[in-house]
Amino acid sequence: MSSATPEPVPSVEEYRALARRHGLTSLSARPGLGRYLAQLWERRQFILTLSAAQGAASYEKNRLGQLWSLLNPAFLIVSYFLIFGLMLRTDKGVENFVGFLSIGVILFRVAASVLSSGAKAISGNLGLVRALRFPRAALPIAVGLTQLYTSWPAFALLLVLMPITGETLTWHWLLFPLAVLLQMAQLTGLALLVARAVNASRDLANFIPLSIRLLRYTSGVFFSIAVFAAQFPAVVRLALTYQPFALQLELGRQALLGEQPLESTAWLVSVGWAMALLVVGLVVFWRGEGTYGRG
Repeated sequence: MSSATPEPVPSVEEYRALARRHGLTSLSARPGLGRYLAQLWERRQFILTLSAAQGAASYEKNRLGQLWSLLNPAFLIVSYFLIFGLMLRTDKGVENFVGFLSIGVILFRVAASVLSSGAKAISGNLGLVRALRFPRAALPIAVGLTQLYTSWPAFALLLVLMPITGETLTWHWLLFPLAVLLQMAQLTGLALLVARAVNASRDLANFIPLSIRLLRYTSGVFFSIAVFAAQFPAVVRLALTYQPFALQLELGRQALLGEQPLESTAWLVSVGWAMALLVVGLVVFWRGEGTYGRG
């Protein structure tokens, strides 16, 4: 008996043609930027649900739940006031130092949390990345929304502290939500960048805490940049004043503190940072779309 002739095995190109005919794409394929943004918008409900779930999970990690989101910044404000306000006297040039410090501590705490969590947005969710097909930028974006979701007790504390420290309610307070939104836009762009960088090299994650520590001491959290940077050349003063993290604190203070006059330049530069960081972050992250979850 003669053996049956084996059927010819389709070539790779034939398999590709078959996949294209049925609308299938490679897992590592990167869609065009326009299509990628459209996919993100189509999955907006997924992003919102994910951020809410992550926020709820963060409360479950401690017994105090949401109360800890209120107590933690309160303890930080008290400890920083004792160290920098009473011992080191960094309150030069500031009338309401408690209000000034409270805004700096709470807003910088948001920034530090987004950067820390954003760095692990991909590497910390490999199971989800490998199991489901969705635009991976959803994960760093959800990090920013999660932090916004979990920070409302701290923002509420801030609004309660302002009158206690002597501030008067004015229409400027209406600008505080705008200041927070600009901060979140900037931080989301940075989260996209650090998520891509840490995915490429896990060792870079070790530099995130160091960077946060450096930013804490150069962004005016517990001192006035205008006062302490006066001794530096103009270029250094401008760099310290208009770097995004310092502006995030400055806008919050201009909105809530009567002693801080509104400066259109600061708001316009902050808008510029928000747009630039979001665009650059999205493009850089999108270019690595096919590499996430490998290895």
